[in-house]
Amino acid sequence: MSSELPPVSFTDEDIQHMRRALQLAAHARDAENEVPVGAVLVHEGQIVGLGWNRNITLHDPTAHAEIMALRAAGQKMANHRIVGATLYVTLEPCAMCAMALVHARIGRVVYAATDPKTGAAGSVFDTLVSDRHNHRVLVQGGLLAAESGEMLREFFRSRR
Repeated sequence: MSSELPPVSFTDEDIQHMRRALQLAAHARDAENEVPVGAVLVHEGQIVGLGWNRNITLHDPTAHAEIMALRAAGQKMANHRIVGATLYVTLEPCAMCAMALVHARIGRVVYAATDPKTGAAGSVFDTLVSDRHNHRVLVQGGLLAAESGEMLREFFRSRR
């Protein structure tokens, strides 16, 4: 697996969207007692979908932040494809979310913290860039990773 990503220069817009994703992660933690993961989906410069983990609240194993953002964007755009969009997410996507992103034809994923246990954007699996699929997603990780990582560590620490 590709454990090291090439250096990336993030824009002010990237930072702004990831900060919004971190706010959504904090909402998941504070308002719904969910694992703090947030996602912002941007298409042609406009936010088309927001999401945060809701799988516990909704009793739905698929209600991860990325899926919730994709669902919102699909409804807003009246399309199951969000071609070329960028997803900002506070934790590296899992295999389920990565495949949903491939199917939706997302163009780019920017994530904060890596997930060394189930990450499917290079940590454990390379789902988003696999040549077995007819679509590949540009992956850029590490944006505001310290903030996201600390939020996740504190969440799990508080539950032990």
